[in-house]
Amino acid sequence: MSISLHLRAETKPLEARAALTPTSVRHLVAKGFKIYVEDSRQSIFTADEYRNAGAIIVPAGSWISAPRDRIIIGLKEMPEEEKFPLVQEHIQFAHCYKDQAGWQDVLSRFINGKGTLYDLEFLEDKDGRRVAAFGFYAGFAGAAIGLLDWAFKQTHNDSENLPAVAPYPNEQTLIKDVVREYKKALTAGAKTPTILIIGALGRCGSGAIDCLQKAGIPDKNILKWDMKETARGGPFPEIVQADILINCIYLSRPIAPFINFDLLNSGNRRLRTVVDVSADTTNPHNPIPIYDIATDFDEPTVLVPTTAGPKLSVVSIDHLPSLLPRESSEFFAKDLLPYLEQLPRRHTSLTWLKAERIFKKHCARITRKSKL
Repeated sequence: MSISLHLRAETKPLEARAALTPTSVRHLVAKGFKIYVEDSRQSIFTADEYRNAGAIIVPAGSWISAPRDRIIIGLKEMPEEEKFPLVQEHIQFAHCYKDQAGWQDVLSRFINGKGTLYDLEFLEDKDGRRVAAFGFYAGFAGAAIGLLDWAFKQTHNDSENLPAVAPYPNEQTLIKDVVREYKKALTAGAKTPTILIIGALGRCGSGAIDCLQKAGIPDKNILKWDMKETARGGPFPEIVQADILINCIYLSRPIAPFINFDLLNSGNRRLRTVVDVSADTTNPHNPIPIYDIATDFDEPTVLVPTTAGPKLSVVSIDHLPSLLPRESSEFFAKDLLPYLEQLPRRHTSLTWLKAERIFKKHCARITRKSKL
């Protein structure tokens, strides 16, 4: 059975990533898929790249009037102000299964249009592991911004904050900038920073380690913690003795906080920068409960209100992989590709069936409430 996939243009500001890359399009076209790609001014990939891979280029937003049997694929959620019913099958990150604000409005659009949502966060293999995620480049980008912030503090007055960052065309350009600023800090007299990574064994932690190594941080200065090191429960006094903390854990249950203000204000703190890659900003069980503001590329850091010790900032950007949209998209699309190949058999494929069941389960929550 032939499948038509329609890649919609992302509308979230500064989102340059894509769920399908020219590489994956070329592969799917060779497998008999028909691929439509919307012309997007903010995508890191050009229309010509997709056209040369065999895609049919269509106007941005044309998915709205696409045939019901065309599967619409994207990354980020659609604009909140849009309310029209969704009639097709959609593949995307919808952020509506954990009681997030507006979750009922999101799912109601599918209910009203008799459409289907396959949430990318809940596409899992037979072992319950996510089939595709942006974790590696979230960690990579978080470590880069964290090192940039630490270096900035060594060469600037405390009244100044790390300036805006923007997506990079490639990893090499980002590393070049990080190395330049890091060397400036060392030249200014700073000592090589000690960087503590919590969640070092996962995808995200691996990305952070890779970035730091490429930036020239000696391995002895990279402290790698995971479940073994945190099993005793926080708070952890060791954190304030590091210069940079990078939190990479996936929060699946309530845990004791890793850090608190008593430790931060103890008077012997070296810690200058916290990168909360997990960015559980509004979660009541956030293990980094020292900030409550999500930052972004325009303002990468938020000041922590400490009463003792040096200036401390948190990076809490929830779209970190967008700093390297080309590499992170290719990484994600490569992992997703084998499961996209299963779409002709999605009604018997374990991965797609499970995603559909989760969707129906949460839709049922809404219909039950409406009957009360």
